[in-house]
Amino acid sequence: MEQTPYRAVFFDLDGTLLPMDLSEFMQSYFESLAAYVAARGIDPAVFTAGLKSGIKAMAAHDDGRLNAEAYWDAFFEVVDRGEIDWTPFINEFYENDFGKIGKGVVPNPAAARVIETLAAKGYPLVLATMPMFPLRAVQWRLAWAGVDPNAFARITNYENSTSVKPKLAYYAENLRAAGLEGADVLMVGNNTKEDLACLGVGMDAYLVTDHLLDQGVKARYMHSD
Repeated sequence: MEQTPYRAVFFDLDGTLLPMDLSEFMQSYFESLAAYVAARGIDPAVFTAGLKSGIKAMAAHDDGRLNAEAYWDAFFEVVDRGEIDWTPFINEFYENDFGKIGKGVVPNPAAARVIETLAAKGYPLVLATMPMFPLRAVQWRLAWAGVDPNAFARITNYENSTSVKPKLAYYAENLRAAGLEGADVLMVGNNTKEDLACLGVGMDAYLVTDHLLDQGVKARYMHSD
């Protein structure tokens, strides 16, 4: 196959640069957040219901709002705003308790090496992770992976994105932000639905199978190391 002269490389995070079982991570995340709010006098069941409502809103909306706006609008349909200043309240969780979730994560040194190598070669890099978390949560996960966040020209998160994977709008938004066309980009991921949706906007895809989430879509490039 003829080699393609890519102008940028996009990377997924969870299961690609960061070796982890996504279901276990999400369980730990929900449990940690529930414990955090309960310790501060908030009903964890009500909070969790608001959290799930917000997640569903981020996945479903297509009206141009930031994912963070969609999240909080839906969250407050379930949870009373009350007397809490929610922004510093949540920021405290992501600054401290969230970081403890990754205590047992063992990074794959190859992740840092590939990012360092591509950055040294001058490739613009985009961290194209599911943008349902605030930036601080993404930075923590990069730290668990042993990857420098400063290597990325763009890190998708719920505060700078208006769509989510596997919507083509997510990939189109990131191409616009990078000033690129689909053919310019190689997307590296592990999810055959969410990451390989990039093929729909003309990107190429490199599938990492170490923590494969296979939902029946074929990639153009495969990796099994």
